[in-house]
Amino acid sequence: MQQRIAAHAVQPNLSPLPNVRNIIAVGSGKGGVGKSTTAVNLAVALAQDGARVGLLDADIYGPSIPMMLGLHGRPDSPDGKSIEPLRAHGVVAMSIGLLVDQDTPMIWRGPMATSALSQLLNDTRWGELDYLIVDLPPGTGDIQLTLAQKIPVAGAVIVTTPQDVATLDARKALKMFEKVEVPVLGLVENMAVHVCSHCGHAEHIFGEGGGRRMAEQYGVPLLGSLPLDVAVRELGDSGTPIVTNVEKTATVDSYKSTARRLAIQLSGRPQVARPLSVSLLS
Repeated sequence: MQQRIAAHAVQPNLSPLPNVRNIIAVGSGKGGVGKSTTAVNLAVALAQDGARVGLLDADIYGPSIPMMLGLHGRPDSPDGKSIEPLRAHGVVAMSIGLLVDQDTPMIWRGPMATSALSQLLNDTRWGELDYLIVDLPPGTGDIQLTLAQKIPVAGAVIVTTPQDVATLDARKALKMFEKVEVPVLGLVENMAVHVCSHCGHAEHIFGEGGGRRMAEQYGVPLLGSLPLDVAVRELGDSGTPIVTNVEKTATVDSYKSTARRLAIQLSGRPQVARPLSVSLLS
């Protein structure tokens, strides 16, 4: 039985999309922190808990969601205007990477990229969703500004690694969301610790406690500390998010508990007191 998930308040002067109860942005101040991997596994974990979940790849220049979900082929367009998202692992997804050849670079200026993002969001036939996870490109540029100003976002998640150079940039992403009145639901500290598969020795390769210190400094929750695990990379490259692994591991538990803490943080936000039953495309 599917749980009923409320729609929550978004930025002033914007209203939630009719069929999408909550848009959650996943961002980072810099690349290389595992943001897309985190977004994919959070989305699949929320779906495993009974939610209706979509995943929008907003990284127009470097789309990676199709590979991570194992998606192939081009989406259908029943009416020549709207697009049917593809489905994998219980999640519906859309990415510019599904509409262009894999080796084609997106040599676009900012306005073209932001227009593409708006089209992907509004022209996709998402159906009824409890959560739409938006995987943002790294940084605080045009696409992030478009998301903040034109797209109704219920909350944001910041992904960082523990090292100081990563949290330095993550702070900028956090302050950006605060300035545009998008609530930061929490931080995710990725690659927090590596446990040797041979001897069990735990080593903090990228430092220790950086995410927790940042969360305490800015008064936001630390949603989870995710390990540096070779299985995350191997499964992600093969199109199988690690949370789909039937084997119960500490890594799988970390992702699933992080997704649940995210849902709990969002549930504490003000709700939108109206039914959402109109089609997104009507």
